[in-house]
Amino acid sequence: METTEPNPTWDAKAHSETVDVLESAVAEVTIRVWGADWCGDCRAALPDFFAALESAGVPNDEVEVYEVDQNKDGEKVDEYDVSLIPTIVVERDGEEVARFEESEDRPAAQYLADQLVDSDAMV
Repeated sequence: METTEPNPTWDAKAHSETVDVLESAVAEVTIRVWGADWCGDCRAALPDFFAALESAGVPNDEVEVYEVDQNKDGEKVDEYDVSLIPTIVVERDGEEVARFEESEDRPAAQYLADQLVDSDAMV
């Protein structure tokens, strides 16, 4: 999906706290992302999210991407109760520790980083 291409203008220095939290998650979590190029919310949120992951050095093998069609069908949609896209689920040891759905009050990377810190998921 084109929406998974990192935004080249995303400023990691301006989001250093978010990058630090994501960086500390490397090798500790699996990130699952549902989205689609046809989805406006995905086109708005995912490039910055993937830029944050890139800045934090999150390896590709820690990120699973699932494309969703316009009928909201796609791999693992039912298993993870995905009804809105983008949806991003962060798992640690197979347990969900953070979730971003469609649009929140903060960008996806910051929202998930805040959830990880709040839940002590990084301990």
